[in-house]
Amino acid sequence: MNRVDRLLALILYLQSRRYCTAEMMAEHFGLSIRTIYRDLAALTEAGVPVLAETGLGYRLMKGYMLPPVNFSEPEAMALSTGLMLAQRMTSQSYLQLMQSALDKVKSVLPPDAKQRLEHLARAMATPANTPPMQADLSVLQQAIARQQLVQFNYQKADLTVTSRQAEPAGLLYYLGRWHFIGWCRLRSAYRDFRTDRISKLTVLTETVTSRGDFNAQSFIRQNMPQASLRARVRFTAVAADRAKREWWQGISHELPTAEGIVLTLNSSDWHSLASWLLSLGSSAQILEPAELISEIRQQSAAILAQYPV
Repeated sequence: MNRVDRLLALILYLQSRRYCTAEMMAEHFGLSIRTIYRDLAALTEAGVPVLAETGLGYRLMKGYMLPPVNFSEPEAMALSTGLMLAQRMTSQSYLQLMQSALDKVKSVLPPDAKQRLEHLARAMATPANTPPMQADLSVLQQAIARQQLVQFNYQKADLTVTSRQAEPAGLLYYLGRWHFIGWCRLRSAYRDFRTDRISKLTVLTETVTSRGDFNAQSFIRQNMPQASLRARVRFTAVAADRAKREWWQGISHELPTAEGIVLTLNSSDWHSLASWLLSLGSSAQILEPAELISEIRQQSAAILAQYPV
């Protein structure tokens, strides 16, 4: 990146944050702190109103904005690809916002670049599937950003429905679903709400004070099942490839053999692993432990009992 591009990127970085330190900028751009200081001085000399506040860092003067930035053709293609992938994991209202943003990008592209982008959109596809109905993600995002209390009905796994009020903390995507994390006033604790089980979502006028003790990555680590169990399973080559793609709790070892590929699978419980292995039929053979073999026998017997001869 040449210096002109770097200075422009530095302005955009400052513009997107309330405050940032020289250390943060140096880490973000992979530069020395001394170089950051020189770049900040160059921006000031060029008339960019960079302000420094003790204990907080640097920021741009309120109201300062860059003129509209033209997108390059590769950037527009990247956004188009992102929109296509997002269709499988977001709500309909959010897709409309993303499509609107992409349309604005297209509007500033030259005609030939726009034509190539439209050709690319026709030439790319993802497997057709309909995202599950879920709460409006954009509404939840606004509640998180503005720190406003939300109220909604929540359907639990047993189909019972309760009315909840929650102080918004985070929005996470894991295990194929969006999850809204909030301090539930009914339970007086942080709770994980699957967004496809939320209905009648309302953002209330009450603002809440951040509890300051929520970290999205830490929450996921603490609440994901701990895959402390290990099982050795022999797969055919095709089934082994499927296992690498599908078994979400991880694979810790792979050993090719003459009879097949032996994978060491991590799991938090034998029941879920046995259920998944059954879907592979005779393409997977459990080598150990005995507990998993016993579990798959029990599940197989229960299935056979439903189909008496």
